[in-house]
Amino acid sequence: MRTLSAFCGPFVARRCWRCSKISLRSVNSGRNRQLWLSPGRGGHSRASLLLCMNGEGAASAAPRATRTPPASSRTAQVHRVTRETDVRVWLNIDGTGECRVRTGIPFLDHMLHQISAHGLIDLDIQASGDYEIDDHHTNEDVGIALGLALAQALGDKRGIQRFGHFLAPLDEALVQVAMDFSGRGYLDYGLVMPTERVGTYDTQLVREFFMALASNAQMTLHIRQLAGLNSHHIIEASFKAFARALRMACEIDSRRQGEIPSSKGALTDQQALRNARGT
Repeated sequence: MRTLSAFCGPFVARRCWRCSKISLRSVNSGRNRQLWLSPGRGGHSRASLLLCMNGEGAASAAPRATRTPPASSRTAQVHRVTRETDVRVWLNIDGTGECRVRTGIPFLDHMLHQISAHGLIDLDIQASGDYEIDDHHTNEDVGIALGLALAQALGDKRGIQRFGHFLAPLDEALVQVAMDFSGRGYLDYGLVMPTERVGTYDTQLVREFFMALASNAQMTLHIRQLAGLNSHHIIEASFKAFARALRMACEIDSRRQGEIPSSKGALTDQQALRNARGT
């Protein structure tokens, strides 16, 4: 990036990954000054100066799950509240892998970062839940909200590839994922974990996460383990393979010229999406 010398010292030009506004960020030691230079979407209605001293106020400058996304991009946000959990998801399918995730489950956060980084999806997920019971409800509800957000961002799926597959190795582990945005939620799960936990994370929750995600994204999802001795490696390989398969399935096929990739002319249960938005 080009460094500019103006306004209290050197600045670096940056583009907001949500609203595409250009900003100048100070690189002075101990100080973080950010001046928005151009109008844009996402709630920045006028030029504003954000001052963060020694990292304080960073949360206010960070992207938030509740920010209104640009209408022209494949973005969505979901806020799901129950008596057990409170989950907010914002995503941009056509992103660069920007990720801000805090679910209260560190291992799940690590896996969600894999989806963002390898799927090139911008993710903002904030969740809280009844951790005093266990992680099950929060883990599942994050999967539900992420699936709903994917379904909303893809809409009627015009022009997408629809199918995706990937074979991902991680040391001794090898996992294959295939998916189809068919409009029908289904999971065929073939992971075998050698341990019950990875750190504090119950390995049974991997299946619950993918089940919730596939059902609510209206996606047919197959996960196959070809090799693996380490639970962490097996799980991470599955999330990386999922991310790359998702990236393939969501890519625009220019030859379709905006048509729905189905011989029957429909791939989305619109009523289910409307019901989900109302809950």
